[in-house]
Amino acid sequence: MSTDGNDSPLETLLLPFASGALAWPDDGALFLRARDGWPLHRQPLPGLVCVQSFKPEYDRLQRSGLDTDDTQRRFPLALVLPPRQRDEARALFAEAISRLQPGGIVVASMANDEGAKSGEADLARIGGPLQTLSKNKCRVFWTGPLNDAADEALAAQWQALDAPRPILDGRFVSRPGVFAWDRVDAASALLARHLPDDLAGVGADLGAGYGYLAAETLARNPRVAALDLYEAEARALDLARINMRKIASSATLGFHWHDVTAGLPQRYDFIVSNPPFHAQGRADRPDIGRRFIAAAADALKPGGRLWLVANRHLPYESVLDARFGSVRTVAQQDGFKAIEAIKAGR
Repeated sequence: MSTDGNDSPLETLLLPFASGALAWPDDGALFLRARDGWPLHRQPLPGLVCVQSFKPEYDRLQRSGLDTDDTQRRFPLALVLPPRQRDEARALFAEAISRLQPGGIVVASMANDEGAKSGEADLARIGGPLQTLSKNKCRVFWTGPLNDAADEALAAQWQALDAPRPILDGRFVSRPGVFAWDRVDAASALLARHLPDDLAGVGADLGAGYGYLAAETLARNPRVAALDLYEAEARALDLARINMRKIASSATLGFHWHDVTAGLPQRYDFIVSNPPFHAQGRADRPDIGRRFIAAAADALKPGGRLWLVANRHLPYESVLDARFGSVRTVAQQDGFKAIEAIKAGR
C-alpha cells in the first residue's frame, strides 16, 4: 500500500470490474482484509461486505459507510487483499474459497514487491487455473467459477494455518501474521529484562500483541491490581486473551480492540509499550510511535510512569521531553533503547 494516499493493490483489485473482464454479482461480494479508498467509491458495488481485523482500517471502512457486518453467509464473489506473510495469506485464500456460493469466484490483488508472484501461484494451487492482469506494479488474479477447492485437502490444511498454535515451548500460543508471531522480539525482550518490580495500581500495555509484555509485567509486579491490554489487531488480541489465562496473577485484566493513536478512555498509574513503527506497509512510520507516546502521556496520572522500548534511530525524544517531567534511557542494546518517562506531578 502506498503512503502517498494511493492504494495501488486496491485499485488493481477492482480492475477486472472496471475493464469489463468480470461483472459485479447481484448478490454482492465478501471483501477479506478490506481497506477503504477511492476505488471502492468509483462505481456502485451493491452488496459489498467488508471484513477487517485491524482496527484503524476497520474504523475507516465504517466512517465511509461501508458494510462491516459479516453474517457468515456465502457469496458469489470473494475479494482478497492478501498480506505479505505467506502462511497468513494461504489461510486467507482458503477462507475465501470456503465462503463462496457454488460457482463463486475469488479475486485477489498484490503488489509485485509484496509477493504477488507467490500469491498467484498459491491461489492457483487450491483454486485451479487463474486469469491475471497487471497494472500499477501489481497483479490481480482470479479463479474460474468454483464449487469446491481444486485441492480440498490442501485448502483444509491452509485454513488451519490461522489456528492458534503453541510457541516458546508452550508458554504462549500464536499464529502467522501477528507481529513476531513465533518468537519474543528483541525489543520486547530488552524492555522485559529492565522492567522494575515496584509497578502498582492500574496499568496498561499499549500494542499488546499476543501478550508477552503483559505477562512479563505481571510476573515481576505482584502489586498490580489491574492491567488493560490494548491491541489494534483483533487476531493478536484473541491470542492475548488465551495467553493471559495462564498467568498466575490476581490482577483484573481488560482486553481492548482499540486504535491507541485515537487516545485512551481512562487514566493509569503506569503504562508499558513496544509501539509499532510500521502500519501495513514496510516504510518506517515514527509518527505512530509518537502518537502512542502522546496517548500515554494524556492517560497517565500525575507521577505515572511510561516504560517504553523503541528502535534507537526513531526520533521519540522530542515528544517524550515535551510531555513528561523526566525521561531517562535505561538500557541500549542491539539497536534498541528502553526508556522510563515519568509524568510531572500537579
